[in-house]
Amino acid sequence: MALDEATSLLVKQMAEARPKPLYEMSPREAREFLERMRPQYGEVPRMANVEDHRVPVTGGSIRVRVLDPSGNPQGVIVYYHGGGWVVGSIDSSDQLGRRLAEQTNCVVVLVDYRLAPEYRFPTAVQDAYAALRWTDGRLDQLAGRRVPTIVAGDSAGGNLAAVMALKARDTGELPIHLQILIYPVTDCDFDTDSYRDPENALMLTRESMIWFWDHYAPEPAGRAHPDASPLRAPDLSNLAPAVVLTAEHDVLMAEGDSYAQRLVQSDVPVRYHCFDGQMHGFLTMLDVLPGSDAGLRYIAGAVHEHLASSTRLRGVS
Repeated sequence: MALDEATSLLVKQMAEARPKPLYEMSPREAREFLERMRPQYGEVPRMANVEDHRVPVTGGSIRVRVLDPSGNPQGVIVYYHGGGWVVGSIDSSDQLGRRLAEQTNCVVVLVDYRLAPEYRFPTAVQDAYAALRWTDGRLDQLAGRRVPTIVAGDSAGGNLAAVMALKARDTGELPIHLQILIYPVTDCDFDTDSYRDPENALMLTRESMIWFWDHYAPEPAGRAHPDASPLRAPDLSNLAPAVVLTAEHDVLMAEGDSYAQRLVQSDVPVRYHCFDGQMHGFLTMLDVLPGSDAGLRYIAGAVHEHLASSTRLRGVS
């Protein structure tokens, strides 16, 4: 299926505005460019409470932002933003976090993990887990009671969310009730069919992903580690149920699809959808691409359905 009209127009506008390809920019140039190109969103959903906190990590602390939509949430979503581990922040993902909180009635905790190349792999993983543990230890304060914890993220953030589900299983320190993986990075293989398809070379290209990986995990052993490439984890069994979204015209589509298939083969419940006519990053294009609204509705429906089912299984009315 061809790109939808709104996406085609956005790709054209971005190409005209970009002075040079992302992979020819320095990390600083890329951050400044993407900040300038961040869409001006419509009305910002009002939250019952918004607070920024500092989470201790090795070598310092990181910021998290807590978005409470109602004062009586049904769960907590720990959300990791995208940006190839090099760009992005909780400020750039604030609007998405608010929409997600509003539509799911869950507290959303946005995590400002440290970025590469200043902080290479595995720093983002360590920061992501520190924020997850911080959240688990404060559920009573954040939600008023112990509620289900969900990990979620888009692109590189989807990578971190998948790795968090694995770490939570392996350590046994805390329960994860659901993992939401939005066009996730799951492997460091640049020769999949979706990477090689020229129709997928849109906002995110093969060259750009190589650039991201070179900044994040330049050593082959590091990028092949399951904490960087969860598709290479030897065992995906006994993980939290998953919601996996991919985009038809995305260099990452094949690895997202492969990860969903491996989860199914490992008897992990999976709700999977590939959004036709969409490109990488569509979910974050709020009020710009119609696919964003469809993606958010899909996620919210999955969250409500899963949490309602979990409540019934616990015998709580």
